[in-house]
Amino acid sequence: MHDHSNIKEHMKVIGADGVHVGTVDHVEGERIKLTKNDSPSTEDGKGAKHHYLPAGLVAEIEGDTVRLSATAQNAVDMFEDAE
Repeated sequence: MHDHSNIKEHMKVIGADGVHVGTVDHVEGERIKLTKNDSPSTEDGKGAKHHYLPAGLVAEIEGDTVRLSATAQNAVDMFEDAE
């Protein structure tokens, strides 16, 4: 498990397959909050919203990039909303 204090605002988040997943807004506990800029519109057609990923998905941190242990599509499937 990685030290999540090394995850900083505006870092790129990519899947294990190298595909862009999002951009870090900040870390909240054991979840990474992604910026709205990379988020698709909601199903009801309203604007983008923040999504969260479990910090346990972090495989490694390389410079300004957070690489996940899951592919980008699997990570998107695991998106959590604010609760």
